[in-house]
Amino acid sequence: MSHDAAEGKTSRYPVIVAAAVLLRGGRVLLSQRKAGSHLAGAWEFPGGKVEPGEDPRAALARELEEELGVTAVVGAPVEVTFHAYPEKSVLLLFFEASLTEGSAEPRPLDVADVRWAAAHELRDEDFPPADVAVLAWVRRALGTATDR
Repeated sequence: MSHDAAEGKTSRYPVIVAAAVLLRGGRVLLSQRKAGSHLAGAWEFPGGKVEPGEDPRAALARELEEELGVTAVVGAPVEVTFHAYPEKSVLLLFFEASLTEGSAEPRPLDVADVRWAAAHELRDEDFPPADVAVLAWVRRALGTATDR
């Protein structure tokens, strides 16, 4: 039995997650975790789990369509973070993203809610611990954003 299995952890490898930093009109797109999910009720940057062998950018585009009903272009990575929760560890890949021309507006298909938030609305305590590292980058980007 591995050391991790002995401690009751589900895997010795981190879950790889791709998340979007989608800025528009001086605001960033956020989604809220569903009831019954890990960290339910927390606001986060939308995205999800990267499946084995899947390109993280393709995974992010897929997750945005499944969870929010939008089509997006996934750009450059802006931050990579690792966080060990008691029940699992996650490696988060944050990417700049933008909605494609003609995309629907974001709506909560597989999340509790969605909203566009201004920099002053981004409070560390509203986010999962793994997302907090990118908040400073987002606040700076929103401070200089015009209409991305």
